[in-house]
Amino acid sequence: MTAPGGDRPATGRRIPEATVVRLPVYRRVLFELLSEDHGTVHSVRLAELAGVGAAKVRKDLSLLGSFGTRGTGYDVGYLLSQIDRALGAGQDWPLVVVGVGHLGTALVNSEGFSTRGFRVQALFDADPAVIGREVRGLRVGPVDALGQMGPVAPSTIGVVATPAQAAQGVTDALVKVGVRAILNFAPQVLRVPAEVMLRHVDLSTELQVLSFFQLRRRPEDPVEAR
Repeated sequence: MTAPGGDRPATGRRIPEATVVRLPVYRRVLFELLSEDHGTVHSVRLAELAGVGAAKVRKDLSLLGSFGTRGTGYDVGYLLSQIDRALGAGQDWPLVVVGVGHLGTALVNSEGFSTRGFRVQALFDADPAVIGREVRGLRVGPVDALGQMGPVAPSTIGVVATPAQAAQGVTDALVKVGVRAILNFAPQVLRVPAEVMLRHVDLSTELQVLSFFQLRRRPEDPVEAR
């Protein structure tokens, strides 16, 4: 299955998945505004910077709570903290990365994996040339040893960055040790139990989507970020 249709904020309202996907975008914009000493921001300006409509911004943020002030806008620091809270930025999220080739290594070394609560806990690979190598202070173990990990913490996230033919077996192994959330970078459709959240990041698919719209876009059409 894919990730469920959303989560519930402190207000008890269900947040649609489309809104959840936009929250990190708002967070990035707010962080940049805060670093430039902007104390407040209107929904129209936030929408422009995020590449979405102002009405959509207001609706998305209203699902988290009532943060805006008429005539003043949103307090940047406070709104940023509330989005961080909704995204679980203050919690510990252990990551198990399987596949430490060029992509896996880049992911482990990326800033996004080392901030906002994400902590790489273990690395695995099937390539003898990679096994034993150290990445960010962690030694890469053989993928056969993955099954000896469990049980892992309930908050553990599995990251699959293997070739397509190995992805399903690796996913099955992650599920077996108790991983209930998986981010898949392999170009392969995966099967997981109903209780496991699964998200795909397929670069080739995204490029094909862009090429589809490029073929059909007229020069005068506006460009809107999604």
